[in-house]
Amino acid sequence: MEDHDDKLGQRRTSQRDAIQQVIVDSDGPLTVDDIHARAAAAVGTLGIATVYRTVKLLMTEGRIHSVSLPDQPLRYEQADLGHHHHFQCRGCGQVYDLEECPMALPKNRELAGFLVEDHDVTLYGRCPQCH
Repeated sequence: MEDHDDKLGQRRTSQRDAIQQVIVDSDGPLTVDDIHARAAAAVGTLGIATVYRTVKLLMTEGRIHSVSLPDQPLRYEQADLGHHHHFQCRGCGQVYDLEECPMALPKNRELAGFLVEDHDVTLYGRCPQCH
């Protein structure tokens, strides 16, 4: 892959490309440790500091965003996935993207006097490999 500058003037590198590809290929949001392990398998030597810098850069560029789950480290996923929710397996801890929305709440609907603008749902249970 040829080197050229990204939106913020940063040079593209094989490490940065591998980190971004790991996030794109994932079926759910990943922790920095997950990203590090998967990207290192693709490019060999990869420092955790490079992963943190790249995640910060991708966040600044708006390519990824963070996902916060209770009592968990931040996870990261593509920013352009559209409306979706997550499922966390209680067996293996993996977090998956869910395409269907379990809450059919339209935006800008009043609910008990509150104006609902958006919602975020995380379901918990066992993935197919763990049940």
